[in-house]
Parts: sequence; structure tokens; C-alpha cells
Amino acid sequence: MSFKVLLLDNVNERCEEVFEKRGIEVVRNHDLSGQALYDEIKSYHGIVVRSSTKVTPEVLKAGENLKVVGRAGVGVDNIDIEAATKQGILVMNTPNGNTISTAEHTCGMILAITHNIPQAVEKVKSGGWDRKKYMGNEVYNKTLGVVGLGKIGSEVTQRMQHFNMKVKAYDPFASVEKAERLDVELVELDELLGTSDFLTVHTPLTEKTKGLVSMENADKLKKGIFLINCARGGIYKEEDLPALIDEGYVGGVALDVYSSEPPSDELYEILQHPKIISTPHLGASTDEAQEKVAEQIAEQMADAFEEKRFEGSLNGKSIALTTNKEVQPYLDLAQKLGSIAIQLAPEHANEFSFEYSGTCAKFSDVLTDSILKGILSHHVSEAVNLINARHYAEERGLNIRETTDSQSETFNDLITIQLKEDGEYQKISATVFGENDYRIVEIDGFGIELALEGDILMYKNVDKPGMLAKVSYALAKQEINIASLSLGRTLKGENAITAVSVDKKMTEEELQPLYDLEDIRALQYISLPSNHDNN
Repeated sequence: MSFKVLLLDNVNERCEEVFEKRGIEVVRNHDLSGQALYDEIKSYHGIVVRSSTKVTPEVLKAGENLKVVGRAGVGVDNIDIEAATKQGILVMNTPNGNTISTAEHTCGMILAITHNIPQAVEKVKSGGWDRKKYMGNEVYNKTLGVVGLGKIGSEVTQRMQHFNMKVKAYDPFASVEKAERLDVELVELDELLGTSDFLTVHTPLTEKTKGLVSMENADKLKKGIFLINCARGGIYKEEDLPALIDEGYVGGVALDVYSSEPPSDELYEILQHPKIISTPHLGASTDEAQEKVAEQIAEQMADAFEEKRFEGSLNGKSIALTTNKEVQPYLDLAQKLGSIAIQLAPEHANEFSFEYSGTCAKFSDVLTDSILKGILSHHVSEAVNLINARHYAEERGLNIRETTDSQSETFNDLITIQLKEDGEYQKISATVFGENDYRIVEIDGFGIELALEGDILMYKNVDKPGMLAKVSYALAKQEINIASLSLGRTLKGENAITAVSVDKKMTEEELQPLYDLEDIRALQYISLPSNHDNN
């Protein structure tokens, strides 16, 4: 299949070069918006944006062939990831491409604010001097507080340590080993706020980080602290910044990012404060960074189109496992088992337990996605895939429980789905026997061996002579041939389960005589694709 990608927002030309080298058609159009964008996007399999284009639900819906949305950069505030996920569209970014650029800009902002460089430059250019007014401070031997010890936070740390700054950090996900390696002291947030001379943030904007510093927690700040934000606008409460400065809590603020970009009139008014310095989101704006992220997003998207790798995916991280040949058989097994489970489940079933035993247990995340794909494909009109399966499961109120066990008592690998206890069928287990050979091995405690393909009649009955003959006769009368069958029972003369594979899809009219048979209960007709079909 050939792919076509639309480049927006003046993405660096390196992006186009990489796509063309990978055999992907590229079209550049930097000025598309509104209806023109809706009309143009229909024929593309991928789009690449920076920060200008807003990838809204309307844009995504118009892109009826879209498979991937790529952000040449880190921030994806302009992309509706939830809407993309619902439509099964992969969203990717390049989290490492602008690391050095943003770290350098942060360090520059730290030095600029403590030495009053922007204010002094403006003064001299306007014909003034006043050295005393712009007296600065050294960063030497001061404490730098870092919120977020990821790649950018770590790079800032290492650079400012060369200025002999002591570094403390708050990051609930950073390991003690990493902190020791960087010679950083890990502390709680309140301690960081109360002991830092400078505070720089390198985290996403979330409910937990929004308004991280405001008048509400001003009494927790070390008096005269300098605030730097080159991450995401809104981490510091912008409307509180002038008061924080005027009341002596904060010595100055350096901002490269804003809650609205370009800033609103109200925000521009805030930025007029003489102790707030600001730049127009320049953290990633270097030639090197723009070339790097353009190249990276093109390589990542090309890999995704070819299903080689899914590096940088934000809404389908587990699908990276799908390129692992060891995983593929279990994915197929899981989807088929999900499909058969929902066909055996009672109406409105919404509780499922997925159990993974043996080697496959280490792939449980993506296998759950695949089971859900099999289940939901029977009830969701939209296309369900590994990206949006969990979204649809949550939307429909499915309650899912997952358990794993690295050991299996019976088979090397076993996937089991448990249904609600009030249904006719409650537990079904399956495994991989070989290439394209997936089989159910147990249903409700009955040992049974059944290939997971084709058209199947499943029923329970009392174990007595003549039961199979009744079913065979009812099928034969309608000229429906039996392809294979499997029987399972507990003890002689007690309960039994039978699975009969037939050579054709059956209609409700053809099934009715079987429903009417005496001593046959829990009869279910199941239809699955061939194990040699593409799923």
C-alpha cells in the first residue's frame, strides 16, 4: 500500500526528504485551515503539524483515511488525542528532538533573569545606562529546584551544576539511583518550594501541575525565589505573578510558554511587569532542533505505516509489541477468544476477567487490547483496533479485571476469559498449538479441543446415547454438513458439552430446529474467521 502525508505549519524540509526517501508521497501546504483543511485532508494517511494547526475532532473526522497524526515536537496540546484514539488514529510526537535546545534556553533564562539582562539591554538601546538599577545576583552556590527530572530537566541540571549550583528535584517517578548519578537531592514538593533560590519546571500541564505556584501556596516559597517556565504555560498561575512579585514572595519570573499563545490581551498586560521577562516560545526554536524533530517524526511515522516500530506513540503504546514476532500468535488467539467469548456471553454482559498464564503473561497489556477488539467488534459500528479498544470498552462501561501468572499448570501458555456467573457459559480457555493453529482447550471445566475458526454450534446436554445423532439429523435434513466435532464431559451419564463445526454460515431459520431439540440446552451459534484470514 502506498501512503500519502500532508505537511502543515512550515515543518522543516528535512521531514519531506525523509518521507520521500522512504517511498511516501508528500504534499506541503502551510496555510490550510477551516473548510479548506477539511476538504484537503480526506485523501491523506498522515499529517505532520507543529503548534499552529489545531487537530480538532472535526479535522480528524474529515480525515477519513488518517492513520497517523505526527507532532514535530513535544507538546500535543493542539491535538485532540481522545478524539484521535476514538477513531483509531495513532498520535506520535518527538520527545527527544528538542531536548538540548530547550535545556539551553532554560539555562539562558536563568542567567538572564538573575543578571537583569533583558531589562538592561532595553535600557541601553533606548539611550539609558543606570548600572545600579540593574544590579544582579550570582547563581554560584545557589540552589536550583527542578520539577521533573526527565531528559530536559536532567540536561538543565548538568549544565547549571557547572555554574556550581546545588540541585534539588521533585519527581515522584525518578529513581534514587538516577538522582545519585546526577548528584541531585530528591525532595518533596513543599521542601523544594521552600529551599530553592530558582525553580524551573519540566513537566506536562496536568491537573496536578496546573497552578503549581500561586498566591494560594505563596507562604511555602523561599522568599525571593526566581521562577522559570520553559515547559507548558499555566504551570505557574499567570494572573498571580505580579502580586507574587510585588509582595516579595518572588524575585522575578522568566517565561517562554503561556496558557494561550500568542498571549491574550490580559496576559500581555501581566507580561508588562518589569520583573517578568518573556520570550515567544523559543525553547525548541533552533535550526538544529527543528531539523531533528522533522527527521524524527518522518522516520517514526514511516515505521508506523510499515508496522515496523511505534516509537513516540502517545495513545497506543502497547501496540509497539505487535512488531514482536513472539507476540503475534497470542494477539490472534486473544482476538479470536474475545470474539467467541462475547458470542457465548448473555446479552448486556459487561464484566470480564482476563487471565494470562505462562509466557504470554508478559504481553498482557496488548493482549487485553486484542481481546477487547474481538469483543467490541460485535457491538461497535466504528472500526475497532488496538489503539481505541480500551476507549470503547470504557465508553460502554465494561468492567475488566486482569491477572497474570508466569506459570501454567497445563499448557506453556494459556489465555482464559471468565464471564459473569449467571450466564450459561462462564469460563473459556485457549492456547496456541502451532502456526495458525489456535484452539479452545477448556470450557466451564470440560476438557475440549476445538479449533478457533469457522462456524460452530456449541451446546450442553445430559451425557446419554443419541444426543449427537439428534443434532446430526437436524443438520442433515437441512443439507448442512458437519466438518468436525469435539466432545467433553465430566462423568459418564452426567453433563457434557459438544462443539460441532459446520461447513456454512447458518441463519436463524436453520438454527430453530436445533433450539427445539429435547435435552439440548445453552445452544449457541458462533462464527469466526478462518485462521488463515487477516484480522
